[in-house]
Amino acid sequence: MLEENRRTFLIGVTAVVIALVVIGGYLLFRGDPESKLSVDAVPNDLTLSVDGHQVATTGEIKLKAGEHTLTGERQGFQTYSQTVTARGGDPIDVKIYLYANSAEGREWAEKHPAETAKAEEEAGRRFDEINERLREKYPIIASLPYLGPGFEANYGASKSDPKNPEAISIVISTYTPDGKTKALQWIQGNGWDPATLDIIYTTTS
Repeated sequence: MLEENRRTFLIGVTAVVIALVVIGGYLLFRGDPESKLSVDAVPNDLTLSVDGHQVATTGEIKLKAGEHTLTGERQGFQTYSQTVTARGGDPIDVKIYLYANSAEGREWAEKHPAETAKAEEEAGRRFDEINERLREKYPIIASLPYLGPGFEANYGASKSDPKNPEAISIVISTYTPDGKTKALQWIQGNGWDPATLDIIYTTTS
């Protein structure tokens, strides 16, 4: 009886181990499911590349799990790149709208007013979103421009990170010898930390 129970136990354990190996192997080699990428493109005949490989702008585009760089380009228009992350097979919808930067591009835009209007609307939406994120990231913006004793404060595109549209520099123009000190006092007095701001000082006579 003891020998029979032991045999039954060993058979059960073996079955469990085999099941775990089969399931683990399936999960390991199956990998993450692919995601379907849908692209809304303007112009609709732009050239689209995924990770440097040209693909069709229409139809089903499958992406393996992970980060991918999408690039849209067309003669007469600015090239646009965007990074997307495919995860768990979730569908990805992307708008790639190019903007004319030459006579050829502007001529195309005039002949395609509906697509041009769609691109302009999207540009406005993106602009508003960026401004909203900037206001959240840099609360000081709400108080600029500001004219203080011996200084004037304003902001502009980041000097240290000029390619980042969501980075800014605080520009302090001083008129008196203590202008910089007064400006720092004003910044700290409002609860902003100068160490977290990209501040540029200029002197104006």
